[in-house]
Amino acid sequence: MSASKTEPMTGVKEKHYVTFFKQSGWLMFASVASGGLMFAVHPIVSRGVPPGEYGVFTTLLQVVSLMGIPAVGLQPVIAQQAAAVTTDEQQHVVASEFRGVWTAIFFVWLVMVLAVAVFWRQTLAGLKIENSAALAATLVVGLASMWMPLVNGILQGRQNFAWLGHTNILNGVGRLGLICIVIFLFHGWAASAMSAVFVGMMMVVAVGGWQVRDVWKTPKVRVAWCNWLKRVVPLTFGLGAATFMLSADMIFTQNYFPREQTGFYAAAGMIGRALVFFTQPLSAVMFPKLARSKATGEKSHALELALGATLLAGLAAAICCSLFPSLPLRAAFYKPEYIAIASPLVPWFAWCMLPLTLSYVLINSLMARSKFAAVPWLVLVAVAYGVALTVVGSHAKNLTDTQTGLRMMIQTLGGFNLLLFGVCAWFTWGAKDKTNLAAAK
Repeated sequence: MSASKTEPMTGVKEKHYVTFFKQSGWLMFASVASGGLMFAVHPIVSRGVPPGEYGVFTTLLQVVSLMGIPAVGLQPVIAQQAAAVTTDEQQHVVASEFRGVWTAIFFVWLVMVLAVAVFWRQTLAGLKIENSAALAATLVVGLASMWMPLVNGILQGRQNFAWLGHTNILNGVGRLGLICIVIFLFHGWAASAMSAVFVGMMMVVAVGGWQVRDVWKTPKVRVAWCNWLKRVVPLTFGLGAATFMLSADMIFTQNYFPREQTGFYAAAGMIGRALVFFTQPLSAVMFPKLARSKATGEKSHALELALGATLLAGLAAAICCSLFPSLPLRAAFYKPEYIAIASPLVPWFAWCMLPLTLSYVLINSLMARSKFAAVPWLVLVAVAYGVALTVVGSHAKNLTDTQTGLRMMIQTLGGFNLLLFGVCAWFTWGAKDKTNLAAAK
């Protein structure tokens, strides 16, 4: 790998926190720019289609997130290994893993497509999709969403944050530009919008893949896949649990509530989920630093810096959403009914998502340091959350006041996000590290 793509390991005079906040600042800027572009997608779609169709579009975006769970552990594993590379042999191993997993992802995706095909009618009915092309487009987006973590993992592990940020922005530019075309010029609905999402993601795969093209040229070596799976499976379940907590409520809401109401819930939820996306760059910078710290034995303060910055940013955003709940909606939605119905839900979403933003930092910290004892408990919280959404959704759909039912779904989200944070905090600071105890003995 070229020296220009990797953070220098020697001769660095800057203090660690200066470097951390420079890199975090750039990724934060890239995330805000990309997030702003993707945020702009929502007023365009909501203005060009009925509320029910906007709810379908937002739900399908969350479906894509859930489809990506099998690959969610790939970026941190690849990043962890790429960050710890110190020899040519290690570089060959990382490249061989990259190429092998790239092919495997395609076949995993193919199994998903076949499974959806078997239950095609039930899926369309459950998600209240009127145009089956929207579901077909979503399945194609799922493939791109599973390839992206591989490319980003190499960039992140090499601490090539410049191109990691640029590809993030490119995703937003591609998505917004194409959605403007399909909505305004061709008057498309959810199916066309999801096709634009696919093109935006594939632009990231193509450009990011070009930046790490050396992995395709590096000689292949034998990979100890059993050892590799021992690392990727816990990461997949640990980070997958957080992804499920972030995305599942929209899918359950779409299933249990009238199609005409879910668009308003989606509008408020989009504001709440933005808090998580806004602070994720801090975890992206922290992860390879903690992984390298573990590999080299060097002390790192990346967790404290990332957690503190995330808490301050999350609190500021939640307070603003509480004081001015209609402000972000006015910026995104032109139709008065969105502002009137969704505004009361915005503060609930903001505060209920705050524990999840902190949990993302702690989960990434635990995974970077291979503290996998937390994983079964994280999965248990996610499973319990899914059961709770089913119970609450079944009850809430029968209420005469839909607003109360939607608020119950958000409160369920907040309660389990708080529980998830408690589990993360315990395994970060409360539980004893058996690995370190054994080493000490």
